[in-house]
Amino acid sequence: MKIKLIAIGKTDEKFIEEGIDKYLKRLKHYHPFEFIVIPDIKQGGKYSPDKLKEEEGKLILQKVQEGDFLILLDEKGKMFTSGEFATFLQKKLNTVTTNLIFVIGGAFGFSGAVYSRANDKMALSKMTFTHQMIRMFFTEQLYRGFTILRGEKYHNE
Repeated sequence: MKIKLIAIGKTDEKFIEEGIDKYLKRLKHYHPFEFIVIPDIKQGGKYSPDKLKEEEGKLILQKVQEGDFLILLDEKGKMFTSGEFATFLQKKLNTVTTNLIFVIGGAFGFSGAVYSRANDKMALSKMTFTHQMIRMFFTEQLYRGFTILRGEKYHNE
């Protein structure tokens, strides 16, 4: 089983890229992980938010296979402490037999088709962050989750 993170659009900010790269390098020591960036829709600025979500949704769903466990990073999802997330992650590692896929949508969120396909939703905060910053926050939390599961000294509680 592989853990995947799918995100819409490339990251513009160097500091965000550096942060993501830092945690991607650390994650490879714990579990197979793949970070998939779906390019922005060409001329997407000309689309209505609903049309843009629909087009992005098609691209997201092309990356998901039948049987994959799909979790949307969504403001209406479940919130966890880092310890609770580690427990959730362990349960998924024990029960999911295909890929465990987390998805960060575009600026307007997800299409109805993506919501319909999703197995679960999770929120990282009640606050709103850019979809680019969420990439770094999520990769750090995934790394933190693995260190908690291994009893390593990264997380203080």
